[in-house]
Amino acid sequence: MRVRSKIWLEVDGQPFLGDGRYRLLAAVERSGSINAAARELGMSYRKVWAQLQAMEETSPFPILIRRIGGKDGGASQLTDEIVELMKGFQQLRDQVNTEADYRFDQRFPEGTE
Repeated sequence: MRVRSKIWLEVDGQPFLGDGRYRLLAAVERSGSINAAARELGMSYRKVWAQLQAMEETSPFPILIRRIGGKDGGASQLTDEIVELMKGFQQLRDQVNTEADYRFDQRFPEGTE
């Protein structure tokens, strides 16, 4: 038996960043493309685009730097602000999980393996 927790960030009461959007942003960062990120995650481009657009509508800072197509094709890159927020979110998530595991072990010391 194990304890699990889920955290997410909100802006003005609206979901902003959680595990799903984190994975989406990480895929954009790796691939440099919204389309490639959608393929990597097995999601439609439209769904990925909608998630990114929802984030941008509530974000206090820009999320993506886009280069529209052309002879070399388009590209998308994460802004420094969202990359820093992602790092902080990852650290917070790890700390929350570590603390939850510790508290669980304290509350249920035997028979949970």
